[in-house]
Amino acid sequence: MPTRDLTFAIVGSGGDGVITTGDMLAQTGASVGLHVMKVEAYGPQIRGGESSCTVRISADPIFAQGDLVQVLVVFNWADFAQFRGEILAAPDAIVIYEEADDSPREGIDLGPDTGDVRWVPVPFIELAKESAGTKLAKNIVTLGLLSELFKLPQEPLEKAIRGKFAKKKPEVLEANLRGFEAGKLHAAKIADAAAGKRMQYTPGEPMLLMSGNELSAVAALHAGCRFFAGYPITPSSEVLHLLSELMPKVGGYLVQTEDELSAIGAVIGGSFAGVKSMTATSGPGLALMTEMLGLASMAEIPAVIIDVQRGGPSTGLPTKSEQSDLWQALWGSHGDAPRVVLAPADVEDCFHATVAAFNIAEEAQVPVIVLSDQFIAQRRETLSMLTLDHEVRGRQVPSAGDLHEYKRYKETKSGISPMSWPGMKGGEYQTNGLEHTEDGSPTSMFLTHEKMNAKRYRKLRLVRDKYSFYRHYGTERADVGIICWGSSKGPVKEAVLRANGRGERVSAFVPQLLYPFPYHEFQDYIKTVREVIVVELSYSAQFYKYLQTFLDLPEGHTYVFKRSGGKNLTVGEVEDKIQKVLEMSAMRREVLV
Repeated sequence: MPTRDLTFAIVGSGGDGVITTGDMLAQTGASVGLHVMKVEAYGPQIRGGESSCTVRISADPIFAQGDLVQVLVVFNWADFAQFRGEILAAPDAIVIYEEADDSPREGIDLGPDTGDVRWVPVPFIELAKESAGTKLAKNIVTLGLLSELFKLPQEPLEKAIRGKFAKKKPEVLEANLRGFEAGKLHAAKIADAAAGKRMQYTPGEPMLLMSGNELSAVAALHAGCRFFAGYPITPSSEVLHLLSELMPKVGGYLVQTEDELSAIGAVIGGSFAGVKSMTATSGPGLALMTEMLGLASMAEIPAVIIDVQRGGPSTGLPTKSEQSDLWQALWGSHGDAPRVVLAPADVEDCFHATVAAFNIAEEAQVPVIVLSDQFIAQRRETLSMLTLDHEVRGRQVPSAGDLHEYKRYKETKSGISPMSWPGMKGGEYQTNGLEHTEDGSPTSMFLTHEKMNAKRYRKLRLVRDKYSFYRHYGTERADVGIICWGSSKGPVKEAVLRANGRGERVSAFVPQLLYPFPYHEFQDYIKTVREVIVVELSYSAQFYKYLQTFLDLPEGHTYVFKRSGGKNLTVGEVEDKIQKVLEMSAMRREVLV
């Protein structure tokens, strides 16, 4: 029986072409209008080591990476062992492995129930040497094999191969095309192994295939960012890399600084000079930026900081995702330092959240942290180009009246004061990290400090009222309501839709604005559900404890699903929690009756 949804995983060593294979599979699916999500994982070492790539391809919309792998390709079992508990095979999966690999397979954990797995040895290295003259072509052999076995579109794959080797010598391209054909021919010998797993789909219009980091970079340019300062750090470095290519083309400037302290300092300087400015980092880098964030808050200077979260603390898990920078983003400062925190929930949302961050930063003159994570920042997924449109706004420019006896920090109802820039006639003012009067003069008077704190925090009301974007999935009124944030949205949404398909009354609430806290939206949602589940990838339950500071969560009716990062949240985990809470809720109602 054909299928409309397949999840592939390829595992090997650095240099095996695992990521390239996944990229080509993903690009091919996107080129014929299929829905694709591609996730890669690798060890923390700089070179070599294990790597894996998971690609889910579906004829229908998808929101998660796929809990279980239907097709697993393993070049080396020793490398696969490094992903224990992360890559799990479906009970009837097809496991295709290198025939010549003599590394031990005993004790390999494929999943909880894999009794019907089909084991298919394939001489990838031998086929590559015979057809292409080098074992390095085994990943191209794999592409040919998979395309023929599972009826994936072969013409776009061949086009992708030609594009990959277009700048190489003609004989290199021809060798790889022979490897592709060798894989297709070998597939005919093992065709029975793919029974029931062949893709069934109707080709459609091509879709964009992009990562969250790529869209964050594109969004910054769309928003008018013309200065970027940053220091490379996994998993945010792609933002720096892409902007280093694109920023000069739009008349902007990019600086790779010596560290994260310099980066945020340069961003604040660029913004002070009147240019929309941004940096991108991860948890360790954000920690170093903390004092400078306080400067941006005190001096009321716009700044956008993208924090692509990874597993922590310290160096932690540089290549794995986690949702444990929340407290640092919300509260990481000495003193009362207002900032805004946004959380994109998928790849496309990285575009909208980044543009919104610039709008908020410029309007409210505050630092804005975009709290992404490795799962959405480095994964690739399909989307329509038509969705990449977002209104762009700028800062309030001083009028002629404002510039008469100009007061940079003038007391206003909204808390926002017109901001000049160097060279603006009449707009000169003094600023630094000290508390100050309305004209910027330093002071340590209690009354002034109290007034200025109130002014700075008053701006957040405008942000909360204007930008409290959130998503709601599932039934309007529900027996179980899930609250989550960021990349947890995808698996939660898919679990909710499955539950609704079974007739269960389940819903989900996913805020994009985390701070200032959208209190009324949360309260309105909680009134519509009987039981609440808070879902997050933080061992210390940072999100749940954050919610408790603002909300009276229903006592005895609130449950928490939390665990460490390092493995992406799965639909199955969310479904299991939903079922347990539904059962407890039903039992409680029976007792009351």
